[in-house]
Amino acid sequence: MRTVRVARVYDEPGPEDGTRVLVDRLWPRGLRKELARLDSWCRQVAPSTELRVWYGHDPERYAEFAERYRAELADPERRAALDGLCALPGAVTLLTATTAVDISHAAVLADVLRSMG
Repeated sequence: MRTVRVARVYDEPGPEDGTRVLVDRLWPRGLRKELARLDSWCRQVAPSTELRVWYGHDPERYAEFAERYRAELADPERRAALDGLCALPGAVTLLTATTAVDISHAAVLADVLRSMG
């Protein structure tokens, strides 16, 4: 199983991070692009605005959010971006601005990538 981590984009990079990829649709507030320590920004895999707004990081909606988001990942544009993430060599750290990383789209995405091998 490949190593896929999830972290906040504001966190200091660690030696085990591997390739650091921002997976939010919007650029994180207060983070200057020239100071961001990431290797790429893959906004195509982010959930739709409609789904993100509906979810609102409500823990009671997480299970349904995860199911809906997995369905969105089957969309051809998102699937192509997902395949690109899967093709990255070595460890990958998915970065998000949210404070609730464990119930974020990045956590769902990490599970999907791990299951893809």
